[in-house]
Amino acid sequence: MTAVPRPEGMRVVHLPARTPYAWKLQSRDFHILNGTEIPSGDTVPAAVNAAWLLDHGPLTWLDVLHLHHIDFEDLTTLDRLLDECLNHGVKVVFTAHDTRPMVGNAEDFTARLRMLHSAEVSWVCLTEGSVTTLAEILGGRPQAAIIPHGYVAAPESLASRERTPSSSSARYLMFGASRASRDQLSTMANWSLGITDPHSSLHVLLRAFSPADFADGGRGPLLLETARHDPRIRLTLRPYPTDEEVVRAGLASDALLLPYLWGSHSGQLELAFDLNLLPVCSLSGHLSEQYERHKGFVEEPEWFDWSQGHPNLFGEKFLTALENAAARLSSRPRRLEAEFLDYRAQEHRTILSQYAHVYGGDQ
Repeated sequence: MTAVPRPEGMRVVHLPARTPYAWKLQSRDFHILNGTEIPSGDTVPAAVNAAWLLDHGPLTWLDVLHLHHIDFEDLTTLDRLLDECLNHGVKVVFTAHDTRPMVGNAEDFTARLRMLHSAEVSWVCLTEGSVTTLAEILGGRPQAAIIPHGYVAAPESLASRERTPSSSSARYLMFGASRASRDQLSTMANWSLGITDPHSSLHVLLRAFSPADFADGGRGPLLLETARHDPRIRLTLRPYPTDEEVVRAGLASDALLLPYLWGSHSGQLELAFDLNLLPVCSLSGHLSEQYERHKGFVEEPEWFDWSQGHPNLFGEKFLTALENAAARLSSRPRRLEAEFLDYRAQEHRTILSQYAHVYGGDQ
């Protein structure tokens, strides 16, 4: 019986590793330990946290700790983890996906950023604009590598696929967890009352609800009630939608609704580019810079910007964008673009090369 050879290269733990963004960062130079067994016999969770890592020290079984979303980490525990990494020669890399907290308050979020800024941590930012924003928050510019988000759906996985055929009526998709940063509820109501085509459809792919979704101020009950009034709206609930489930939903749609109230970067926007979906997207954070990077390869999103106006203008501007998108969708069929997928593959090779430098170099 031949033993399976161990992967070579640097051993990386992502905190957490539940998204395509993390899982695609593998090459001959580095591989991911999440989901694999370590010498103690334990398996590193996909959604590993700082406390689990501290409980499985000394951290001699990894070379790189790649931090992504730290909103849920206790400050003291995170500080201890950084010390443990320093003591055992573990390189710590932090990708600043957000410049504003997705959960919690701005004060706690800023405290975490400042802790990382003062530690021996290598920073990665997705856009140049986010570095400027972080400099304002931190009072100093972080020494950060600028590495773009890249694909969400692997180009090779889309090579032999095509969009599910439909009638001439547009199919809309909205997916993800119910977060304060995106308004699924008013979006659903505006779509239902504003899109009058009886053959159009809206598929809402949701992550499983939690008690917070039904507590005081929770959106769960109203979300369900709104969907119940329009048979064109289909709700699908999954524990945690898999990458394949999301791609299938995208291939059965024509437009992706991105109703951000705030946000820094968007993996969903990158997915829309992968699948040639028309994004109907709030002009927030650095999303326009994400588009500008691919300008000429992808269609410009149908933007709506309410950030400088009264909050009550959100619905007005969103519905205007939705009407514009409906007109754009009726103009031509939307197929996957082979040229863009080739471009994505090349972009990914560059991204892996950049991360090999960050993981192993002195960024």
